Amino acid sequence: MKNGLLLWADDEMDLLRPHILFLENKGYEVMTVTNGQDALDLCRKHTFDLIMLDENMPGLSGLETLSRIKDLTPSVPVVMVTKSEEENIMDQAIGGKIADFLIKPVNPNQILMTLKKNIHQRDILSEKTDSNYQQNFGRLGMQINDARSFEDWTEVYRQLVSWELQLSEADSNMTEMLKMQKNEANGGFAKFVKKNYQDWTNSSDNRPLMSPDIFKRKVFPLLDKGEKVVLLVLDNFRYDQWRQLNVELGQAFSVEEELYMSILPTATQYARNAIFSGLMPNKIAQMFPDLWVDEDEEEGKNLNEAPLVQTQLDRYRRKNTFSYHKINDSQGAEKLVSQFKQFQHYDLNVVVLNFIDMLSHARTESKTVRELAKDEAAYRSITLSWFRHSPVRELLKLLADSDYTVIITTDHGSIRVDKPVKVLGDRNVNTNLRYKLGKNLSYNAKEVFEVKEPAKVQLPSPNISTTYIFATGSDFFAYPNNYNHYVSYYKDTFQHGGISMEEMLIPLITLQPKKR
Repeated sequence: MKNGLLLWADDEMDLLRPHILFLENKGYEVMTVTNGQDALDLCRKHTFDLIMLDENMPGLSGLETLSRIKDLTPSVPVVMVTKSEEENIMDQAIGGKIADFLIKPVNPNQILMTLKKNIHQRDILSEKTDSNYQQNFGRLGMQINDARSFEDWTEVYRQLVSWELQLSEADSNMTEMLKMQKNEANGGFAKFVKKNYQDWTNSSDNRPLMSPDIFKRKVFPLLDKGEKVVLLVLDNFRYDQWRQLNVELGQAFSVEEELYMSILPTATQYARNAIFSGLMPNKIAQMFPDLWVDEDEEEGKNLNEAPLVQTQLDRYRRKNTFSYHKINDSQGAEKLVSQFKQFQHYDLNVVVLNFIDMLSHARTESKTVRELAKDEAAYRSITLSWFRHSPVRELLKLLADSDYTVIITTDHGSIRVDKPVKVLGDRNVNTNLRYKLGKNLSYNAKEVFEVKEPAKVQLPSPNISTTYIFATGSDFFAYPNNYNHYVSYYKDTFQHGGISMEEMLIPLITLQPKKR
C-alpha cells in the first residue's frame, strides 16, 4: 500500500538517490525532475500528495516554480529545500505559502518528519487522540461518579469539553462514546442541582458563584481598585464556544478563566435580569415590580436592564457611572466601535451582544441555518466565524490597546435537545421547551425537576398555585397534540431554560491587556 505520491524537483537528483530509495522503502512513490518547467508539466498530469522543491535550479527558480505550482494546485503542500539560509529567501518562500522549509544537507528522518506532518498529520492525530481518550475514558467515568461539589462538576465539564474539541478536530470515531459519557455526566449533574438548588438560592454565603453574585463579587472589586471595566455579556454563550474564541484573544490579553452557575430558569428573563440587578427573580418582582415582566405579559422581557443595573448600584450606595449598550446587529456594533472614546467617561461600560442567541433561534426556524450549524462543532465554527468578521473583534482590539479590564460572560448556555417529554398545560403556559410554569401542568414528576413552591427557590409566582418544571439532560417538552410534527421540528435544536452543564456551567472571563 502506497503512503503517497511525491514529486521531487532538484538539479542534483543523482546525489539524492539514497533519499529516494529510503522513501520508496517507506511506501512512497517518488517522481523526480531536475528543473522547474518539468515539475510544472508533471503537476498538470498528476495529483501529488506533496512536492519537494529545490530553491536553486537552472531556468525557473524554486520561488518562481512555487508561485506557478500554487496557481495550478493551490492545495498541494510544497516543501522548499535549499542550501541558503538567507532570511529574505525564507520570507519569500513562507510568503508563497510553503508547507515547510528544509536546509541542505537534509537527512532522511527530517524528510520523513515533514511528510508525516503534511500528509499524515490528520490520520496520526486521529489515531493518537482516539487512543488517549480510550485510556482516559475510565478515569473520566470515575470523576463523573465521584463528583460531589461545584468544583468537581466544573472540572468534569472542562474535561468533557476539552475532549469534545480534540475529538472534533481529529475527526475521530470516538465522538459517540463521548456523547454517551456526556449524557451520563448530565444525569449526575441534574441530581446534584436538584439536591442543592434550594439551599443555594437561599444563602449567598454557601453557594457557587451564581448570576446575582457577578457584580458584587467580580465587577465591584475591580471598580474599587480604580479600574475602568467593560462588561461584555454574550447572550446564550457556551463554554465550548468560549474555548474557540480564547485562541483569538490570547495574544492580546492575559486571560483568567472560570465557570459560574446560572440560576434557573436558564433563560434571559431570569438569569440576565439577576446579573444586572444582583437579585433573585422573586426579589426583583417584589422590590421593583415596574421592572419585572411576568411570563404571560406581552411586553419584552429584557427591556429594563439599564435601570436594573442602577438599582444595584443604588442598593450598594455606589457612585460609579456606567453606560449600557444592547447590540443586535453589525450596524449597532459598528456604531459602538465608532463611539469607543465615549467609554472613557464612565467607570463601567456594559455591552449586551445578542448574536449567538439570534443564531440559536434562527437555527430552529431556518432549514438553511440548521444545515450550516448541524451539530456542536458546526455551531462553534459559525460562532468563531462571526467573531472574526464582526465589529466586536475590532472593539476588543481597541480594548486591548487601552487600559480597560474586560469581563466577558453570559447569562446562560444552551443544549442540543433530542428526547421529547410529554407535558400538558392550558393556553397560558409559557412556550419555552426546557421549562414550563403554570397552574394546571400535567407531567411525569420522575422526568423533570419540579418546583411546587416557587418562593423556596426565589422564583415569582404569577398565580397562587404556580408550579415550575425543568427539563434535564437533553430532554425537551412536547405537547401530545400534533406530537409527531412538534417533535420532528424541535429535535436536534439548541434550547435553553433547563438543567444541564451546557446551560448552567458558563464562562466568566477576565481579560487584562498584555500591553500593561
